[in-house]
Amino acid sequence: MPIPPRERLIVALDLPDVTAAEAMVEKLGDAVSFYKIGFELALAGGIPFAQELARSGKKVFLDLKLHDIANTVKRATERAAELGATFFTVHAFPPTMRAAVEGREKSTLKILAVTVLTSWDDADLVEAGYAHSVKDLVRMRAKQAREIGVDGIVASAAEAADLRKKIGSMLLVTPGIRPAGDAPGDQKRIVTPKDAIRAGSDYLVVGRPVLNAGDPKAAAEAIVAEIAQTLT
Repeated sequence: MPIPPRERLIVALDLPDVTAAEAMVEKLGDAVSFYKIGFELALAGGIPFAQELARSGKKVFLDLKLHDIANTVKRATERAAELGATFFTVHAFPPTMRAAVEGREKSTLKILAVTVLTSWDDADLVEAGYAHSVKDLVRMRAKQAREIGVDGIVASAAEAADLRKKIGSMLLVTPGIRPAGDAPGDQKRIVTPKDAIRAGSDYLVVGRPVLNAGDPKAAAEAIVAEIAQTLT
């Protein structure tokens, strides 16, 4: 079933507390149906808030990027499924991905594997001790994720076209999205919404271009309109 354009936009609630997040959700209204909750908000009461969002009919992406011993990852994934989340991230290391898939079991929770953070480039990988380029490491992790049974991949849209050929129908979720003319911030591998969709991305994660806009709802609607136009 085709994904509606509005559901393809995931707004990242990278905000300091639940009060700020609630205010932003109120501002965005029916313009946004999918929200991402990461570490910052999760540690400020964001988990109960995620449950409230899910109960209200919104979709929730818990972006906690788990990477721990298998038993911890498995049990944490079970808890995420109970919260009503739609997406849940783990780092794309094979033992971690296997544990998350086991923890998901028969729930509707979708496990997404984070390949290489969009704020990293080849120099960062060298500094971290990797012998791979970003492109090669993303390819390797994506192949492993598909073999293990992970539902989708989180990767820069800069790698989307290449990845789509290798992962088939797996979900492709891309952060680092910036509307044309927007400042890149701390992201090093960014693309516009139009280019991301054309490259094969299923879902676009957008934070600051919406959160920091003078009119967040109008900013979100403009991105949804761009997605819709690209899909026609």
